Amino acid sequence: MQRKKSQEVVDEDDEKENKVEFTPAPKDGLTSHEAEELLKKWGKNELVEKVTPKWLIFLRLLTGPMPIMLWIASLIELIIGNYADMAILLIIQFTNAGISFYETTKAGDAVAALKASLKPRATCKRDGQWQDIDATLLVPGDLVLLAAGSAVPADCYVNEGMIEVDQSAMTGESLPVKFRRGDVCKLGSNVVRGETEGTVETTGQNTFFGKTAQMLQSVGNDGGSLQILLMRIMLILVVLSLTLCIIALIYLIADSEIVKESLSFAVVVLVASIPLAIEIVTTTTLALGSRQLSARGAIVTRLGSIEEMAGMDMLCSDKTGTLTLNKMVIQEDCPTYSPGETYESVLFQAALAAKWKEPPRDALDTMVLKTSGQDLSKCDAYTQLDFQPFDPRLKRTEGKLQGPDGKIFRITKGAPHVILNMCHNKDEIKPLVDAKVHELGTRGIRSLALARMDDEDGKWRMLGILTFLDPPRPDTKHTIEKCHEFGVYVKMITGDHLVIAKETARVLGMGQDIFGSDGLPVLGEGGSVPDDLVEQYGTKICPADGFASVFPEHKYLIVETLRKAGFRVGMTGDGVNDAPALKRADVGIAVQGATDAARAAADIVLTGEGLSVVVDGIVISREIFTRLKNFISYRIAATLQLLTFFFIAVFAFPPLHYYRANGFWPAFFQLPVLMLMLITLLNDGALISIGYDAVNPSTVPEQWNLTRLFVVAIVLAAVACGSSLLLLFCALDSNNPNGVFASMGIPPMEYGKIICMIYLKVSLSDFLTLFSCRTQEAPFFSHTPGKPLMVAVVVSLTISTFLASYWPEGSLDGLPVMGLARGTYKLMPLWIWIYCIIWWFIQDIFKIITIRTILKYDLFPFNKPDMHMWKQKAGLQDNPNDPHYKV
Repeated sequence: MQRKKSQEVVDEDDEKENKVEFTPAPKDGLTSHEAEELLKKWGKNELVEKVTPKWLIFLRLLTGPMPIMLWIASLIELIIGNYADMAILLIIQFTNAGISFYETTKAGDAVAALKASLKPRATCKRDGQWQDIDATLLVPGDLVLLAAGSAVPADCYVNEGMIEVDQSAMTGESLPVKFRRGDVCKLGSNVVRGETEGTVETTGQNTFFGKTAQMLQSVGNDGGSLQILLMRIMLILVVLSLTLCIIALIYLIADSEIVKESLSFAVVVLVASIPLAIEIVTTTTLALGSRQLSARGAIVTRLGSIEEMAGMDMLCSDKTGTLTLNKMVIQEDCPTYSPGETYESVLFQAALAAKWKEPPRDALDTMVLKTSGQDLSKCDAYTQLDFQPFDPRLKRTEGKLQGPDGKIFRITKGAPHVILNMCHNKDEIKPLVDAKVHELGTRGIRSLALARMDDEDGKWRMLGILTFLDPPRPDTKHTIEKCHEFGVYVKMITGDHLVIAKETARVLGMGQDIFGSDGLPVLGEGGSVPDDLVEQYGTKICPADGFASVFPEHKYLIVETLRKAGFRVGMTGDGVNDAPALKRADVGIAVQGATDAARAAADIVLTGEGLSVVVDGIVISREIFTRLKNFISYRIAATLQLLTFFFIAVFAFPPLHYYRANGFWPAFFQLPVLMLMLITLLNDGALISIGYDAVNPSTVPEQWNLTRLFVVAIVLAAVACGSSLLLLFCALDSNNPNGVFASMGIPPMEYGKIICMIYLKVSLSDFLTLFSCRTQEAPFFSHTPGKPLMVAVVVSLTISTFLASYWPEGSLDGLPVMGLARGTYKLMPLWIWIYCIIWWFIQDIFKIITIRTILKYDLFPFNKPDMHMWKQKAGLQDNPNDPHYKV
């Protein structure tokens, strides 16, 4: 991969000074007054997002695939002169667009508001003091800190030294780029290694990113795999609707001369059978879910991640700060390896290997600077000449200092095995250090080694080992157990020592198949991912309970291997070293206190401590998935019911065959356009409340199985359609003295009443089918619906029943219409209700039989990863806590 000369990777041994001349910010930074004046001149340091006008959003809702079909239908009605039908279709068009506009903008505003709460921060020197400020208040000339784990807050010059910056979000480069004095690192990138001071060059819209980027990311209706599923469903239903309507149209035109009526009928049935509200309901449901999650302390930055979290079956978790408290407590046990060193002297020198004049930048610095007995005022006698912050690859920090006596020396603190390998007498002390570290690890005690090198002799010598505890969070074990109950396997991935990782896993009940980084995949040349991850590394990565001593690229490749093996992977983390894995995971989760880089890469950002909110997220996401699955199953069934009913009625039940000289009877059965559109409007209007429905979350990871959805929907639709056709036949045949109605004492029905009867039957069947879809393999009465859904359905059913009962006698679309309760049929609405409820029970029984048969014989199986198979391949024993053996 070629790069511009200013961004070429230069060997660290070749420290040529960049010749670019620039004026660094004053060493004390700007004053507050200067910053205020510059802020007035340059404006806030933020990208002004291109806001789509509300009128344009509404206009786009009138020009999508579904609205275009309505426009075509309206145009056809206009051409054939059915102005009343055209008006009804236009009302439907604008009503649907209005509802969609309200829900879409509400969903977008909700997610945007949540994302706005994740305001970027910057460490800036104002009035001579380092302070964390809102990054939008930065101005050109500010002095800022560019440190590993933080986002570059504006276009900034590097004042001194060198840092490595990840520019992948801007340039697509896989590897970090080195920046030295005078180089400008850009807004939108992240510091991954090193620490230095920088001078803000430009801010906001004047930055490189501001001039070239349109938007950081969309907050609209991002449905991920759900969006693909919806498009497939709509395509199937539209093709089916077009096919059946065209067949019916050809038959009607060939069989009679009523071209105008036949064309109008085909168009209206086509419109009524298309699931117009399917995207509105899904968007609303996801937006409601995002608000539920935010109330629990999880901010969703991508709506589609909610649906993906419902299917998550593998959670890879960092240890420090996620599974543990990340609040280290130093112990008095401090083995020393140099003459004259004590616990107090080692602790003091640990502070010299940190920036004691600034707020602590990580948990280790917090521990050594704020532990009891530490007197930081003594550090002021030393001058810090240089400082190398913690690097996850080097696993240590280093400070270069000048003492009160003028002597220059270096202090480093970090992982014991790293510090040991630097010492000149490592062979001599190695057995002692290794034995101590292992003994501490078996007790769950962590260790931090310190070494010193005087410039006089240039040799590192081990000072001692600080010991400290980072206990698991009180709720971590319960959280992991709950994850197992919901079929989610938790895998620990940590950069910590293997012995400590195993002890932590033992305490938390996570299994003991924890391995080191040896044998894990590494990135190829140019940062390329190996093609044969699963084949080469599947038996090592998939069955393991966790990994220790890993590097950032290991985390990334572990996640990638699991994904390619068929797992739906969630990844939690907080550091810049976790960012690549967070971005690659199906669901990236940045925990509380995460760095800017981690939060930018994540789909969900936790604002509360620990992982307990992840369980809440799993439960809520599965509830949302269940609502969506129920709705989509219903929507398919309702469309098939309506479509097949009219298709079969056209061929099998022409009203003229039953004509008995009691009023006008048409050549084929149809409902007036207004009635069909009322069914659509009332149903879709009520279904928006499905986002509030009370459901039971699945105890296993969810997956979409379109074949199963359609099989169940077809069974539901077949029963509802069959009962409607049976009722239509009995009503049309009501003048037959040997007919069903005559045997029940029901007098012959006028055609206007038959229309109202079928309108009520189809409307009732639609809503009752919804309640059958809610409970899947259980009876419809096994779970009480949510109050909002129940109220919406009751209101819609009441309206439908009232209209069918008291529709004024008259004509619609040339068809006679007369309310059922008028004349001698006052109890007919009640009998229709009873008839529908009886068939509702029958429909529910067929549904249960179908689903249980599918489950019993595993028909149309899901594609699930087999953890037991991976364990066998690796020669490992099954973990009794592994949820994949319980489901």
